[in-house]
Amino acid sequence: MSRTLSFFDALFGRIFSEVNQKLIERVTLWLSLFGFVLHLVLIYSKKFHLFHFELESQLLDDPISAIYTPFSIILVYEIYLLIVYLPRSFTTAVSKQFEIISLILIRRIFGDIPKIDLNVNWLDEAANRQLVYDLLGVLLIYFLIFLFNYYQKKLPKVPVNERLKRFVSSKKAISLILLPVLIITSIYSAVNWLGVLFGVPHNETVLPDINAVFYNEFFTILILADVFILLLSFQYTERYSQLVRNTGFVICTILIRLSFGTTGLANILLIVSSVLFGLTILRIYNAMETER
Repeated sequence: MSRTLSFFDALFGRIFSEVNQKLIERVTLWLSLFGFVLHLVLIYSKKFHLFHFELESQLLDDPISAIYTPFSIILVYEIYLLIVYLPRSFTTAVSKQFEIISLILIRRIFGDIPKIDLNVNWLDEAANRQLVYDLLGVLLIYFLIFLFNYYQKKLPKVPVNERLKRFVSSKKAISLILLPVLIITSIYSAVNWLGVLFGVPHNETVLPDINAVFYNEFFTILILADVFILLLSFQYTERYSQLVRNTGFVICTILIRLSFGTTGLANILLIVSSVLFGLTILRIYNAMETER
């Protein structure tokens, strides 16, 4: 068992080395710039009737929407970082999840701006209300994440023992499994969506919601990974406070996943409730650990 875990430690260190992380960071930067320029080219090509889509997309109606593409690429990089941070601690991983969902909201704002109608009573139009919900949601979630990270720094330092090392090694094995899943899922989702957009024969008759593309599948997989880590934690800790904290963070991931199946105010409320629930769990855990 120890030899297997040592193998995962070595493999994790090689794949997620500082050199590789810097390389992926640079690739992400250049892909973001290329995606932004390409999106602008497509928007103006459509404006001058240089091509025609079988299915129309509002992301090709306004140059502001071009910001959507680099944000999407950056979000994939953030999910890569989530996989890197997963072995560190449950708290660090869930904090990164909150940051990812906040960036998804910000990205959605750039997609919502071209839809707003300034010629009607602001709250009578669904797209206008959605923009208000998203703006308020981003501000509230941003503040809650600040509080979450603030109280995370106040967590009592846990001494590193042999059991903890084995637990971290087990989580590294899960990260190594999640990496190819991330790559395959992102490629499949992108090809699937582009196939519909460019009129390739497909089961769908309407364009799938781009805000949910890839993230539905990935967060479902992430829930399974979190549950697996939770079950592993039973083997390495018997403290009630840690078990409840870890279980609470799994619930946070489930609430985020549920948000992709909703729209409007319900979507924002689910995301805010996820971050607020995680913050409350962390505060109670801090209090119990300090008391202990």
